[in-house]
Amino acid sequence: MAHLLGALAPHALQAGASAPGIAGSPPAPAGASHLASGALVGLGDTALSVLLLIVVLGPLLGAVAALLPAPPGLRGRGPEQAVLRHGVTVSGAILAAALLLALGFDRDQAAHIQASTDVSWIAAYDIRFHLGVDGISLPLLVLTALLTFLCALYSYFRPPRGGTPRAFVALLLLLEGGALAAFAVLDLVLFFVAFETVLIPMYFLIARWGGAKREQAAWKFILFTLVGSAVMLLGLLLIGLRAGTFDMVALATDNGSGLSESVQVTAVLAVGLGLAVKSPMWPLHSWLPAAHTAAPTAGSVMLAGVLLKMGTYGFVRVAIPVAPEGMKVFAPWLAVLAAAGILWGSLACLQLVRRGSGGDLKRLVAYSSVGHMGFVLLGIASMTPQGLNGALFANIAHGLITGLLFFLVGGVKDRAGTSVLDRLSGSAGAALYGRAPRYAVLLAFAAVASLGLPGLAGFWGEMLTMYGAFDPASGLHRDTYLACMAVAGLGTLLTAAYLLLVVRRLCMGPAPLRDNSLLPVGSAPGENPDAAHAEKPAPATAHASAPAAADGSASTPDESASTADEPAPLLLDAPPTPTAPYEPPALAERPFPELSAPEAVAWTPLVALTVLAGLWPALLTGLSDPAVHKLLTGGAA
Repeated sequence: MAHLLGALAPHALQAGASAPGIAGSPPAPAGASHLASGALVGLGDTALSVLLLIVVLGPLLGAVAALLPAPPGLRGRGPEQAVLRHGVTVSGAILAAALLLALGFDRDQAAHIQASTDVSWIAAYDIRFHLGVDGISLPLLVLTALLTFLCALYSYFRPPRGGTPRAFVALLLLLEGGALAAFAVLDLVLFFVAFETVLIPMYFLIARWGGAKREQAAWKFILFTLVGSAVMLLGLLLIGLRAGTFDMVALATDNGSGLSESVQVTAVLAVGLGLAVKSPMWPLHSWLPAAHTAAPTAGSVMLAGVLLKMGTYGFVRVAIPVAPEGMKVFAPWLAVLAAAGILWGSLACLQLVRRGSGGDLKRLVAYSSVGHMGFVLLGIASMTPQGLNGALFANIAHGLITGLLFFLVGGVKDRAGTSVLDRLSGSAGAALYGRAPRYAVLLAFAAVASLGLPGLAGFWGEMLTMYGAFDPASGLHRDTYLACMAVAGLGTLLTAAYLLLVVRRLCMGPAPLRDNSLLPVGSAPGENPDAAHAEKPAPATAHASAPAAADGSASTPDESASTADEPAPLLLDAPPTPTAPYEPPALAERPFPELSAPEAVAWTPLVALTVLAGLWPALLTGLSDPAVHKLLTGGAA
């Protein structure tokens, strides 16, 4: 690592002195202290460049080191604890470097590329190892580093069941390295390489450590994303070969002037399809619910908080500045599909939350992501500074809030043995307010943050994206965008409805509980408190004998649990079927532990940042707004 940094440092210093801003604005002064301008910590350009190299390359080296024997200081009580401790240490170091990079970033020059490293890689095609950050990519770098560290910390105290911890940590760090590289690279070829790097570790995290139907979900994820990426590669090659360079800074500065309109339209169609799959845009979203439902908790957090952002980031970083005329052709279609995704995701969640649907909480949060990412795509489709700022804000807010939701839902499943809503609530409700009040309050907080309550981070992104749709860029049909804005507004109401229903069914209950169990006071063990509401008798208790299979043989407990936890198909995705009889709670004697200290430590940063971004939105918009204006104009005054 030291040799690599030493070799690249002179190039980084040279690049920091000569590289233009992302949209053609003059560079920040080389070697100057940033403390007197807009930075909180005075660091030179060389130091910032080295920090960015550590952030991008550190996780990749850490992934390799995870496969090697642990050094003496990290051995712990055994090899499994040692490698989990290695994951926390490496991801924590990367987070520290990312935070130091953010403190040294000059906010007064947020439109400029900072911490730049520019080294020739394949000279024949002008492909370069070009790294740098501006006000658009810096928040995503910090978010990725934070979520990875929290996932590593959570997995240290609750190791996932499936493969070996050594492989899990190596894949998690490889996933982090690919995502960080995607947000830091400034070359189209490198962007594609980083974009693809995350697919393999996520596939194995789902297939090896996932739950029911994990192999089918993993295959669906990899097939959708690989096909989309193959089409995207054709569009990126078309741009680079026609423009004569793959450098994203030079392409953004040209602002499409070196590409004909037909080339731009073709390129946006190809690149946009690949980005839309990853975003995920309706109707290319169908891989997401299955992947989230099957993935382990850490995999779901990284998928929602990091991987989905790579698709929308590509629209902002590549499609809009490189091919603006082509983007304008497809922007109204993108707005319509975004609005459809908002409505579809909300209706799907409403169906999952109703009684008797067999809705899975992880599947519900996954469909909510389809709706929330629809707001991001709607803001991008407006092609206005307000819309793009809202999209970038909503990206960060979604990563914080949905990451917290998946942590909480994963904790519910660990405690109760299921994430099926009908098994977690009944006529008396799961009543978490009475059984685990701190955990229930945290769950309710995440729900109201996700529905866009003013004062929390989720509000500003949705508000700004709808404001962008209200007055789209010139040349775009305003009536279409007004209709999309109205649909998005309806989506916010539906979002509030299903999230409040989730809180009601999980947290509230009319009867006090006995011994921290799911049965109300006065019920004998094995008694079904919802017998009057069921159409047919339910299993006596969770400890009843395993049900018999069709051939008369008794199924194993693992098979029974796996079958019970498989979510019923959505009526939106399949022909209507008769409503299933209401299933009362089947977890009578299982206690529900309160929020633990490790969970509180791991999840408090997400809560604090959600409140901070909601009360102080300029923390993010102050970074993104200058860069967005330069991105839209190509550096023109």
